Amino acid sequence: MNLTLKIWRQKDSKTKGQMVEYKVSDISEHMSFLEMMDVLNEQLISSGDEPVAFDHDCREGICGMCSMFINGEAHGPDRGITTCQLHMRMFKDGDTITIEPFRAKAFPVIKDLVVDRSSFERIQQAGGYISVNTSGNTQDANAIPIAKEAADKAMDAATCIGCGACVATCKNSSAMLFVGAKVSQYALLPQGRVEAAERVLNMVEQMDKEGFGNCTNTGACEIECPKGISLENIARMNREYLSASLKG
Repeated sequence: MNLTLKIWRQKDSKTKGQMVEYKVSDISEHMSFLEMMDVLNEQLISSGDEPVAFDHDCREGICGMCSMFINGEAHGPDRGITTCQLHMRMFKDGDTITIEPFRAKAFPVIKDLVVDRSSFERIQQAGGYISVNTSGNTQDANAIPIAKEAADKAMDAATCIGCGACVATCKNSSAMLFVGAKVSQYALLPQGRVEAAERVLNMVEQMDKEGFGNCTNTGACEIECPKGISLENIARMNREYLSASLKG
């Protein structure tokens, strides 16, 4: 395939960026999207130009780093996948592909397609953990009975990889699906109930401090999420937050 790529180029967070057009040829439909980007960067390096900066690590749909906004969609024109799992067979010969970074106030651009998502880390640090009694009188976690339905829902919430697609696709740049998933994975388990009230209050407070918008129930976040995190997690977080606020 021969393709035209319109890519956002930005030197750093303080420099004004712009769309730059590139041509790539002989792209196999069996390539992943990131492999196509590798071909472009090899071409740029060979011609003495600076390669396009983009995040990637595992390239197996696990780490969530390969966050790109492709033709107006987080992770591109497919569902249930990250950018590294997107294959060029989703495009046609002669297509023009627009590639941008995830855009949100809380995700400032570092360079080109790389954004700073450390705001997610600070939200998790605010409460996305459980404290364990190590006094010598600890209870084996495997000895605590957990209903299968609760365990399944907790596991579904825990599959969130924190890629930020929910934020990038939301018209309000809301992080409530992400925070809802992190709250739910503990709220559903007995080990997480000890600090449940403190956790949800702290995480929501940190989310607001980071500058994320609020949820208006559009549902785009669930559609674009590569792991299919359910909107039910937002509802659960709201219930947990209300309960914790009333306990005050």
